[in-house]
Amino acid sequence: MPVGRVAAATAEKKAAKDTQKIAPPTASFQDLGVDGWLCDTLKAMQIKRPSEIQRACIPPALAGKDIIGGAKTGSGKTAAFALPILQKLSEDPYGVFALVLTPTRELAFQIAEQFRVLGKGIGLKDCIVVGGMDMTDQAVALAKRPHVIIATPGRLHDHILHSTGAVHLSRCKFLVMDEADMLLTPSFAPALSDILPMLPEKRQTLLFTATMTDSILAIRDAKEDPRKKPFVHLCDMSTSTVSTLDQYYMFVPSNVRTVYLAHILRSEEFKDKSIMIFCGKCENAQLTANILRQLGVRCTELHSHMSQQDRLASIGKFRTEIVKVLISTDVGSRGLDIPAVQAVINYHIPRDPTDYIHRVGRTARAGRGGMALSIISERDIQLIQNIEARINKKLEEYKVDENDVLKELSEVTTAKRKASMFMHDAENKAKQRKIRK
Repeated sequence: MPVGRVAAATAEKKAAKDTQKIAPPTASFQDLGVDGWLCDTLKAMQIKRPSEIQRACIPPALAGKDIIGGAKTGSGKTAAFALPILQKLSEDPYGVFALVLTPTRELAFQIAEQFRVLGKGIGLKDCIVVGGMDMTDQAVALAKRPHVIIATPGRLHDHILHSTGAVHLSRCKFLVMDEADMLLTPSFAPALSDILPMLPEKRQTLLFTATMTDSILAIRDAKEDPRKKPFVHLCDMSTSTVSTLDQYYMFVPSNVRTVYLAHILRSEEFKDKSIMIFCGKCENAQLTANILRQLGVRCTELHSHMSQQDRLASIGKFRTEIVKVLISTDVGSRGLDIPAVQAVINYHIPRDPTDYIHRVGRTARAGRGGMALSIISERDIQLIQNIEARINKKLEEYKVDENDVLKELSEVTTAKRKASMFMHDAENKAKQRKIRK
């Protein structure tokens, strides 16, 4: 077993020992101490019973404890920290009351959306601080001291360095780190080293993750006083993917991977489904989207070479099912909650099994069923075996008629050539615009 998976498994075992007793599955939000106005809001959202992570973490968070929570993707982690924050804010409203840090822009927007829906009854004011948006507008919004700031560390760090007097965190009551396993990696360390000292020592820190790591547990162990140790709850993460998810692989020659993708998307089983397709690189995602459009497949794309406005527009089209196919890099693999997603296709196999878990976690959410299909070639066999070992499950083979697929070879080859020419022309035009500037 690779070192990364051994470390993750060891960390989960350590955390499991500290998992404490929680409210029973029959408990209501009211039983957890959630105020009536929030319970009414949850009912209006058709959320009737708290999930395990919510039953575990809401009561200690309301009691003022620091939290380390681990649960599978799609388990309701956002509400587990949003509800206590909003309840405490309603009792003593001021800004800035809470800072929520998250590794991706898309997740920041999604978290903000949940805060807005849940906090509508108290006139919540929030501010999203992420890259790709106008810094001046963000600085003005930050200076108004919103109740909740939802930010990616890099952009918030930029404001601390360059937007004089805009960032006010000295009275912040809550710090939330969502997808904490990613935030506590070296890539975010420079930004966090400047952000964290701006927060008061007397605050609540809520860490949530779908992957428990030693760096997270080190935060727990750093507290020597038992009274100051955080509340730790780790939901069952042993299989890492939910039981309602059907997982398949399809073995194809690498040089006709696109032909097989086009074939299955136009097959009876897939043609009316809401599907996320994951690619390894931005260029691959863009090219794949262009090819599929040439073939008449209505789709949109999501990757980091797009402007933030275009990224949000793509998510909006997919969420509202204006288009039913979203081609994405791993920027779309964490935290995006689009309940309508019925299938995930791994067009390129991720090298880290954890990335696979996050990708397929975009479907089969909140008890719904879903399907994941990984298109593999001769170079991907070891990667799939690593994934199977990590999720403790063998993927089933998804079979198609090879003769039917190859009938589409000429059409897909033509579409690929046109899509490549289109991308080449677009790149040349972009270069010319830069020269004129």
